[in-house]
Amino acid sequence: MISHALTIVINELDKHFADSYGADPSQVGLGNVSEGLVTVANNGGLLRNKLYLSLVNIKEEKTLKNLPDRIRNDATLRVSYENPPIFLNFLILMTTTHTDYVNALTILSRAIRFFQFKNVFTRDNVDPASITTSSVPLNSLDQLETFKLVFDLYSPTMEEVNHLWGTLGGKQYPFVLYTLRMLDLKFKAVQKESGLITEIVENFYHLNDGIA
Repeated sequence: MISHALTIVINELDKHFADSYGADPSQVGLGNVSEGLVTVANNGGLLRNKLYLSLVNIKEEKTLKNLPDRIRNDATLRVSYENPPIFLNFLILMTTTHTDYVNALTILSRAIRFFQFKNVFTRDNVDPASITTSSVPLNSLDQLETFKLVFDLYSPTMEEVNHLWGTLGGKQYPFVLYTLRMLDLKFKAVQKESGLITEIVENFYHLNDGIA
């Protein structure tokens, strides 16, 4: 589900680059920049001259942790018991890897402007092709059905930047960080199901005076 969420965003960003700037397709990719960058395709590393999205941290949204573990269905008069979903926030690193530094800054600026005017992604406001094409998980259980992906700009301190790029290999490229919230992860599994209580019957009995 995480990869599908980021694939949808990548497809939307790629479409924006093509529609607004006449850029060639596949300008944006999903990859771990710590694997290293190469100028010629080989057995390792990421190709340069692209904008890459990398997942660098995951945090649970604790404010939504205490949700009910039951779902009431008034149509069938049944109630199902399930563990509530886990709501997660992701820290997404967007890195421009272009050999031309000016071009790298230009692409980064275009990406920031894109998320400035469109920072919420739902099934209703994205191109249907963005949901179904380009590295979509084959197993339906790994695909998103309904979603609301919200991107907020994250401004790290210089210390956080130093730790981040030190972890990723030490070589810094033009980048921006966004917080992606909130993707809820849930496996479709009902633990128990039972009927609803629809009627309460109260019976009152009076004891005879002569009975102890």
